Amino acid sequence: MPGIDETRDFIPLNIAVMTVSDTRKPETDKSGDVLADRIAAAGHHLAERTIVSDDVQRIRSQLLRWIAAKEIDVVISTGGTGLTGRDVTPEAFFSVYDKEIEGFAAIFHRVSFEKIGTSTIQSRATAGVSHGTYLFALPGSPGACKDGWDEILKYQLDYRYRPCNFVEIMPRLQEHVGRA
Repeated sequence: MPGIDETRDFIPLNIAVMTVSDTRKPETDKSGDVLADRIAAAGHHLAERTIVSDDVQRIRSQLLRWIAAKEIDVVISTGGTGLTGRDVTPEAFFSVYDKEIEGFAAIFHRVSFEKIGTSTIQSRATAGVSHGTYLFALPGSPGACKDGWDEILKYQLDYRYRPCNFVEIMPRLQEHVGRA
């Protein structure tokens, strides 16, 4: 059965949160608040938090800064995953991935379908890894952030979760670096 193995020690991660929006301010960023609160409640460290406008180059630049920062293990974004002209978060994320985590979108859509039905089809939630940093792009609604964290990330970012989790493979994410 999948679940938390209490015989293993919890390993806190350094997680950065990026809200992608042309309109949100720190005082109106409910989705960013949801993620920050859940990160802290789980025992992880909120390493940084920012709001970036819906612009591929700005999103990509922020991602590259955090990917280069050794102290950032995970980046979670909220917003910009829809279908409108300003929704460009997936394009920015895809431009920096070493590998896409395709199963994340599949599981996110399954979870989302249970809550909002076929409306989940309008989301382009995505995940990947770049230079040893995990990257997750969630939709901009507080509900989508709750679903993404509560149903997927809370478990996969917990070293104690069995049968496997993202934390235990972190040391191996860059094992291809340096090979001839």
